[in-house]
Amino acid sequence: MKITASTTDTQRGPEGWFTGAVFIDGIRNPDDQSAIGCAHVRFTPGARTAWHHHPLGQTLYVTDGVGLVARRGGDPVVIRPGDVVVIEPGEEHWHGATSTRFMAHVAMQEADDQGQVVTWLDPVSDEEYTAPAE
Repeated sequence: MKITASTTDTQRGPEGWFTGAVFIDGIRNPDDQSAIGCAHVRFTPGARTAWHHHPLGQTLYVTDGVGLVARRGGDPVVIRPGDVVVIEPGEEHWHGATSTRFMAHVAMQEADDQGQVVTWLDPVSDEEYTAPAE
């Protein structure tokens, strides 16, 4: 068993990756013991990721609030606490909070042989973000 004491501060999500205010608490980064990367990500109302994809897919576990997730070419779908979203390898997608609610999730993804966990793409437009009824 290994316990790692929390020593890092909450980080602000980089502007190139997110629209709106997003806060990230790292849980683990891929290393020589495991290819798993994991973070607890908190989105303020209206905040969302840019379009992106993961070489080996991603799993989201919603911990709080009400959010949205969408794949390229699809409409946003509402996600709530306890929901698990499995995103296929290479599937372009985005996720974030609804326009009126906070949302938090644990994001889990695996690094490929080159150590890559994500490829960031273009921002999600306001039209693409248009939220369905909550």
